[in-house]
Amino acid sequence: MPDEAMATDSEVRVRRIATACGAEIDGIDLTQPLSNSTFSAIETAFVEHEVLVFRDQEISTEDQKTFGRRFGDLTVHPFAPSSGDAPELIVFDNDADNPPWGTDVWHSDETFRAEPPLGTMLRALIVPDYGGDTLFTSMSAAYEGLSDRMQQFISGLEAVHDFKPFRNLFESDPASREKLRAFEDRYPPVSHPVVRAHPVSGRKVLFVNPQFTLAIKGMDEDESQALLKLLFHQAEIPEYQYRHRWAPNTMVLWDNRSVQHYAIHDYFPKRRKLERITIKGDRPFSSDPVVDIAVVRSRKGSRAISDAHGGHTPKET
Repeated sequence: MPDEAMATDSEVRVRRIATACGAEIDGIDLTQPLSNSTFSAIETAFVEHEVLVFRDQEISTEDQKTFGRRFGDLTVHPFAPSSGDAPELIVFDNDADNPPWGTDVWHSDETFRAEPPLGTMLRALIVPDYGGDTLFTSMSAAYEGLSDRMQQFISGLEAVHDFKPFRNLFESDPASREKLRAFEDRYPPVSHPVVRAHPVSGRKVLFVNPQFTLAIKGMDEDESQALLKLLFHQAEIPEYQYRHRWAPNTMVLWDNRSVQHYAIHDYFPKRRKLERITIKGDRPFSSDPVVDIAVVRSRKGSRAISDAHGGHTPKET
């Protein structure tokens, strides 16, 4: 698609803002209902560009949720901070008394679920004068950047995903251990293809991330960790990235099926408040035959973090 292109609806303007992923959407007002043709144009841009930026949208929380529901049902994160009357709304309100936690690592949202989210929609309310940017990486571009030999090698492999960082939210007392077991029953480790096929575009996507991926099934642990380290590195390559500078009334929608992100924690102790919703997805699948190998025991490691959890807490089971 050229740098500046008109979508199928004459009101919608789609402007590419980065090479691998990222486009700005102009010509719409999200406080108003969208026609089917306008929404179709946005959907097309969403799949094509993977990250969409909507600027100068003075919308309410309800407007944001209404727009999100055009893509599908909204989901409730089992650990992220939310308000009691709107459990599907995640509120990131971080400052000196509530430091950010758990998002300064490359990840796709909630891949510990059997059906990870289709997409994530994040809207800025309060932002610092500088700092607090979010990095996005196209994992379809990251896959294409692998050599043909490596693409063939990882074809058909599966990886185990787990809610490992959130295990640190539980204390060591018996009541917390019992609550943790309840979450383990609800969200047991799940296997996803290392290379998933995008359900709309058919593009191949590298689908492992350091926040939730534990191991490659059927591999010795040392082999598994060495391969994952190499694959994780693909997200760090600048040529596959878009760096977003937040401003009030800016909203970003990204395709969680093909994009990873990293929230930079360089603004603390300044205040930064954003609201997020996630859209229900489907089970990741591969267009390649799954390699039939035995499952090995995986170590449930966790990244060292501080005791402050940025408002994250386990929801009631």
